[in-house]
Amino acid sequence: MTPRVAVIGAGPAGLATLKALADRGVPAVAFDAAAQVGGLWVYGAPHSSAYRTLHLNTSRTRTEFADLPMPADWPDYPDHGRIAGYLHDYAQRFGLQESVQLRHTVTEVVRDGAGWRVTALGPDGTTTVHVEAVVVANGHNSRPKLPSPAYPGELGVEQLHSHDYRGPEQLAGRRVLVVGGGNSAMDIAVDASYVAPRTLLSLRRGVWIVPKHLLGKPSDTLNGALAKRLPWRLRQRISQTMLRFAVGRPAAYGLPAPEHGFLQDHPTLSDSLLSRITHGEIGVRPAIARFDGDRVHFTDGTTDEIDLVVWCTGYDIDLPFLDPALLGDGADRLPLFRHVFHQQAPGLMFVGLMQSTGSALPVVEAQARLAAAHLAGQYALPDAAGQAADIAAEHRAARDRWGERRPAMRIDFDAYLTLAAKELVDGAARARRGQGVTWTSSATVR
Repeated sequence: MTPRVAVIGAGPAGLATLKALADRGVPAVAFDAAAQVGGLWVYGAPHSSAYRTLHLNTSRTRTEFADLPMPADWPDYPDHGRIAGYLHDYAQRFGLQESVQLRHTVTEVVRDGAGWRVTALGPDGTTTVHVEAVVVANGHNSRPKLPSPAYPGELGVEQLHSHDYRGPEQLAGRRVLVVGGGNSAMDIAVDASYVAPRTLLSLRRGVWIVPKHLLGKPSDTLNGALAKRLPWRLRQRISQTMLRFAVGRPAAYGLPAPEHGFLQDHPTLSDSLLSRITHGEIGVRPAIARFDGDRVHFTDGTTDEIDLVVWCTGYDIDLPFLDPALLGDGADRLPLFRHVFHQQAPGLMFVGLMQSTGSALPVVEAQARLAAAHLAGQYALPDAAGQAADIAAEHRAARDRWGERRPAMRIDFDAYLTLAAKELVDGAARARRGQGVTWTSSATVR
């Protein structure tokens, strides 16, 4: 069967997209550079950031696909091996494997008449498909980002980005400086504290450190229960009060106070970090002022000698196969309707180009259903003016909540899932009434 849609990526977003398209009877082909499906969760795969001690930082029931719940006897926070296996099982259960071209790296996506031409480089050479639409679902956590501009001074020790971290043996016997405040930074600092003679954690700004369990339940399930009844500002106050009772104030651990309220940044989940700090196994430091060989100077005037810097400083979005003109001011600023539909390029959609307050899997599943319903002609978008107004309003609200930290990508996990489900119903009603923008393609598929 000739594919009508090309999906880029066969991780969670790509697999969810393939299933949603199959459910609507839309034939598709997916390309992925790895040797197996699963994306970044596959330890050792190209572009994967998985390390041996990696576990979910969102709980099982808040992470699973609605179409395939995770086994009930799994732990609340499964490890990367279980998640990779789960994604493989998802692909097998729904017959997605036959639509995936593995070991194929997409090199170009360009307009081709009314459709698109997608070129991928595989083990047997170049493959080209001509399709009506393209869904970009390749994730955005594979191109390491280093501090820019670089810190002053000369750094005379080994450097490692968290993307290239695989296990504690890389840290053993070193005086380790971990830079960053996200989940990877905390995991790696804890790993280092067991094998390194000295572990330092440098934070430019405060973050919310959340235990993985509160009141005997996975902590994100409590906020999820509140989300069904309360606005986020009220949930924020309740959550901050609960955290103060559960773990105290960050200053008690030598940590800087968060600059933003809870639910205004992605929380960092860790059961081990705070205890390792209080045991003296991890030293907390402020931002770096400058380097001097194997010595690092911090903004509070302290200095330390180090042997290794681990940069846990995030990732840049990497879409080298797309014409920069399609990305406007940058992929992280794209005005996408419902974070899916490109405004100036009909037939170009994105699944997973967002930053959620919760898990990614239910979100990409919801986005995939919107894209698939549209491509099946069963969901109509609002007209162009309606989409633009909605996007502008959403971005204003995002700036009010998250400031200028990628507001175009930010979503509230629970609010978005509710909105996406409603949008699917509303768009189906528009399609039945003959209103809005229904997908019709005059692309020549060959």
